[in-house]
Amino acid sequence: MRSERPSGAALVEAAYAVGPVVREHADEAEAARHLSRPVVDALVDAGLMRLCVPAAYGGPEADPMTVVEAIAAVAEADGAAGWCTMIATTTSSMAALLAPEFAKEIYADPQIVTGGTFAPNGRAEVVDGGHVVSGRWQWGSGTGHCQWILGGALTVEDELHLMYAPATQVELIDTWHSAGLRGTGSGDFRFDAVFVPAGRSVQPFTARPFVDCPMGHFPIFTLLASGTAAVALGIARRAIDEIVALAQGKTPQFASRSLAQSPLAQLDVARAEGALGGARAFLVDELDRTWRIVSAGDPVDVTRRARIRIAAGHATAEAARAVDLAYHLGGGSSVFTSNPLQRCFRDVHTATQHLMVQPRALETAGKVLLGVDVDTSTL
Repeated sequence: MRSERPSGAALVEAAYAVGPVVREHADEAEAARHLSRPVVDALVDAGLMRLCVPAAYGGPEADPMTVVEAIAAVAEADGAAGWCTMIATTTSSMAALLAPEFAKEIYADPQIVTGGTFAPNGRAEVVDGGHVVSGRWQWGSGTGHCQWILGGALTVEDELHLMYAPATQVELIDTWHSAGLRGTGSGDFRFDAVFVPAGRSVQPFTARPFVDCPMGHFPIFTLLASGTAAVALGIARRAIDEIVALAQGKTPQFASRSLAQSPLAQLDVARAEGALGGARAFLVDELDRTWRIVSAGDPVDVTRRARIRIAAGHATAEAARAVDLAYHLGGGSSVFTSNPLQRCFRDVHTATQHLMVQPRALETAGKVLLGVDVDTSTL
């Protein structure tokens, strides 16, 4: 275990430091449809795949603002790597809720990576000592480099449990043929009558943390939505940087001046920067306000959760708008696979489809603000 927790600034710096390795292998990940081993190793060694593991288990125990900044930094280098960082890190937030025996088994080793899906696609049968779980889940991002995989499962009482299984007991199914985020390896996975002992599962909505740290009390779906938005923000930062670099040397067809000298380009780059900066600030501010509440030992009410979900959905949509502005400014240059703008375009629009940031979540949050009765369990 680490003797001293790294600061938030150090973690974000580490995220930027892995950028060269991530960029070097981005094309390889795109072709293979999963991250390359050097990228996984770099992310693991930097502690970026377990940002939410409590200090009690040797983890960084990062705050959500640091989590967002670090994920965005990795996503600047490659959206797929940022996405896998997000999945592993948000999954690691369950460490505080696991029974200590199993939390130590899974999370005390800094080389361990976890992932999976919260969706309740499994069924759990009660047996002596635990449950037997079967089911098939989609969107298993990064499961190919995980040592432990969790899946949401319902008991006969329709209680949701997040069930952890060793990767050796999980079947990975190659279904990931996608438009964007191709390097995430987000195929299906299956549990076939896997025994999960009591204590190696979490009831995310009702469990009290075994480790009394702020992250153990932070609402999980707001963290997941914020992490998804962080990936989109990082992709947008990359897209703006790419169009700024392209504009210096590109003279569009039938034009006499460089793209950088075009009033339209100047206006759209400014709009893209405004969209990205405003959205990022809104999200970080809402997370900071909520983190202060949690750190003071107070509960997070549904209105505060709704505001974070609004900020996360807004950030994702504005990031996509910024990428669109950059992509269209690039003209014909943007369509070639050699130009990062086309990958940014595909990746960010794939990210917008995540359930946590889709318009439906904003609708639920809006109902909360308006005082309309609504199921808030997924906020």
